Amino acid sequence: MNLQIVLITGMSGSGKSVALHALEDAGFFCVDNLPPELLVPFVALEKEHKATRVAIAMDVRTATSLPLLPEQLAVLKTQGIMVKSLFLDATTGTLVRRYSETRRKHPLSQAASVHSAQDQRRALVDAIELERELLADLRENAHVIDTSIIRPSQLQGYVKSLITTPGEQLTLVFESFAFKRGVPGDADYVFDVRMLPNPHYEPELRPLTGQDEPVAAFLREQADVAQMLEHIQKFLTYWLDGLARDHRSYVTVAIGCTGGQHRSVYLVEQLVKLFEDKWVTLKRHRELETR
Repeated sequence: MNLQIVLITGMSGSGKSVALHALEDAGFFCVDNLPPELLVPFVALEKEHKATRVAIAMDVRTATSLPLLPEQLAVLKTQGIMVKSLFLDATTGTLVRRYSETRRKHPLSQAASVHSAQDQRRALVDAIELERELLADLRENAHVIDTSIIRPSQLQGYVKSLITTPGEQLTLVFESFAFKRGVPGDADYVFDVRMLPNPHYEPELRPLTGQDEPVAAFLREQADVAQMLEHIQKFLTYWLDGLARDHRSYVTVAIGCTGGQHRSVYLVEQLVKLFEDKWVTLKRHRELETR
């Protein structure tokens, strides 16, 4: 059995420990904060030990050697070893709140003491923004998961679903969401469907979701919904082959409506059916999963 390697990087406070625990539960041998220069020899050692599933977390705690990581990954690729890279992210406001709640120190915080609460917040924001700059290249070459408003259990589910997909194929991730709770930061494409007829205004449909047949039947009868579905399908069909040729591992398509319950959910369900025969597909319903 080939060695399966998952590399977890991302912003401090974005949930890397949660993701690593999810992989450990899934049977991976997990290593946290491995220095990038040790990646290739560590993988060689694990191959000697006949390991099959290894998860490695790296972050800004090894900032001085992070620039070495792309070269190390290229070396592994020449050896025929594929690494699935996940990057966990969150908004600056979310990260500030998490650090304030836990009272932990950011890895890039200056050693000098800061007295006022305003100065502490400014120093924390500066550290977070510096971290974003240092990790920008890693984010660009990984599948991004925005953890800003999802629960730890959701993140665990997302990670476990991603590691089951074939690493050599492009994976389509369809995600429904509510605009009122913000656009997912991990989306490659965002489609706004708030102009479509809304089942929310039908009393008997309001408590249901786009996964329920009465809502689906209502939306199937709407010409605008059918046209929107056709337009999204044509757009993706035209560009996905090019994205696959560009060696993209994941493409996240986010569909948003007002509440993330009816229209966006229905369209995600339909898009999965349309594309699952040709592409590896995953689906997420952000608002339904946070209930």
